[in-house]
Amino acid sequence: MSKKHEHGFGIDIGGSGIKGAPVDLATGRLAGERVRIPTPQPSTPEAVAATVAEILDDFGWKGSFGCTFPAVVQHGVTRTAANVDDSWVDCDAASVLRKVTGRDTVLVNDADAAGVAEVEFGAAGAKSGVVLLATLGTGIGTAVIAHGRLVPNTELGHVELDGYDAETRAADSARERDGLGWEEWGERLTRYFRHVENLLWPDLIVVGGGVSKKFDKWSPYVSTRTPMVPAKLLNEAGIIGAALLAHR
Repeated sequence: MSKKHEHGFGIDIGGSGIKGAPVDLATGRLAGERVRIPTPQPSTPEAVAATVAEILDDFGWKGSFGCTFPAVVQHGVTRTAANVDDSWVDCDAASVLRKVTGRDTVLVNDADAAGVAEVEFGAAGAKSGVVLLATLGTGIGTAVIAHGRLVPNTELGHVELDGYDAETRAADSARERDGLGWEEWGERLTRYFRHVENLLWPDLIVVGGGVSKKFDKWSPYVSTRTPMVPAKLLNEAGIIGAALLAHR
């Protein structure tokens, strides 16, 4: 008889929706159908925490859980706020979540959670050395995992490049805004990734975000010295990574 796998729980908070599910920590797969509830408006910490509690209650989850958030998170305090209410800035968000849900939580930046999941269960394949995850969407989120350990809150989408905040030129939203073809966008991505390579010298670059599904269309136009692969876990990466970090 096989040993029962241990489960964790992950919540992924976004500007439009809050998603959650139990996670099989041995396989990195969801252990139940994901639940998504629209992010309350206004998206204050208390209102969002109440929605998180609703998802946990829906699954009957009583233990601690991991939770992602679109911000820099230092020791449970959200220092920034992207696409959510400004009241999150410098909020002791972990304490709010703990008080409202009645459960212990580990709060982590959303890109960081996705990076941990991709290294453990996804595209990075437990790659040794330094792995850079970059999500190309409205902005550029980044995660750095060095020898299996997360270096949190790197925010490398905001490096200055040619006088611009890099994500304003190289994010997928910039491609759409400027009407760029894949080749033109690839040139911008090449400029961005080569700059980051010179800062980090990673061993692998994993590209996430919705555009990773079209990796074959634009990647031929991106030239880096570092091997580059598309993310595998897609929309489930944040939930999986959060659950894993909470377990650890």
